[in-house]
Amino acid sequence: MNKSAKKDLYEAPDYYQLDELLSEEHLLIRSTVRDWVKKEVSPVIEDFAQRAEFPKHLIKGLGEIGAFGPTIPVEYGGAGLDYTAYGIIMQEIERGDSGIRSTASVQGSLVMYPIYAYGSEEQRKKYLPKLATGELMGCFGLTEPDHGSNPGGMVTNIKDKGDHYLLNGAKMWISNAPFADIAVVWAKDEEGKIRGMVIERGMEGFTTPETHGKWSLRASATGELVFDNVKVPKENIFPNISGLKGPLGCLNQARYGIAWGALGAAMDCYDTALRYSKERIQFGKPIGGFQLQQKKLAEMITEITKGQLLVWRLGVLKSENRATAEQISMAKRNSVEIALDIARNARQMLGGMGITGEYPIMRHMMNLESVVTYEGTHDVHLLITGMDVTGLNAFK
Repeated sequence: MNKSAKKDLYEAPDYYQLDELLSEEHLLIRSTVRDWVKKEVSPVIEDFAQRAEFPKHLIKGLGEIGAFGPTIPVEYGGAGLDYTAYGIIMQEIERGDSGIRSTASVQGSLVMYPIYAYGSEEQRKKYLPKLATGELMGCFGLTEPDHGSNPGGMVTNIKDKGDHYLLNGAKMWISNAPFADIAVVWAKDEEGKIRGMVIERGMEGFTTPETHGKWSLRASATGELVFDNVKVPKENIFPNISGLKGPLGCLNQARYGIAWGALGAAMDCYDTALRYSKERIQFGKPIGGFQLQQKKLAEMITEITKGQLLVWRLGVLKSENRATAEQISMAKRNSVEIALDIARNARQMLGGMGITGEYPIMRHMMNLESVVTYEGTHDVHLLITGMDVTGLNAFK
């Protein structure tokens, strides 16, 4: 494993003294995660991204810093933290790399959350403590080859066979699939109702082929879930949910984490460009002294500051159980859009150096091309906001 000799000098921008809105606990959590990212992620991430390999050795550390299901109650192995703390953790991890944040998001929001919210007490006790430490890793099966933005069209199905169900179908673009020990899977029953369940690796007929050739999220493992007459014990079905409400509730959790996370990527790009602009000399002075470069930096820090205020307020609402799905949609879309713009402008400021692995910007930019699409595409989130303000459905 090649450790980069380049030191991670990241300093987070805080133009509006937003740290004053955070508790001592929040600040402590942030410094713990930030230190871990600087020590464990930054030195190896370029190497893993270049090789398109997931750094599996980071799983234990992610568990130790509380990145897996931090809002899950302590009795089930979580940290029982509020949603601002969860957001801060995701922001710091994505500052390192979107793919590593994806691994944590999937584990916490898409695997642990549904088991906690919709599962039986037996399911909670069986899976959650081991998922919290990373001893067990999970993935989330909703998207299908022919059904992305319209999950209600899914064809994966279960049939009641008396003492068990028979599961058939396939899921695609599944983060963590190649190495996951369990999968939270959504399928239609014979009445056409969507049901959630836990599928375990080793069940006959269940395979997870890896997806290769990605230009984005290269340090994250992506694959398919294929179900060929998989026998699912009845105790593996979630008892407390049916319909699309189940998977959409999970996606809200994940989108919330992305709203904070993508800002982390934006902040890393800005911080890199700002530092470079003071060191790079052209025409006899640092490029940061030229008007056009200052325009780029001024716009970046303005958008980051607006985004920070947006996600902070959303975190307060979410911790009070008052955040709407539509508010989460707005924040997810906004954070990713500004992060992509900032990454592109930062890349230009670095010239040719911006496309190399010497700096993190091109990797962030490629990663964000996935983040803008997954957990609801940019356009779909726009329409969710549009429908919310007009009361008119543009999807049909």
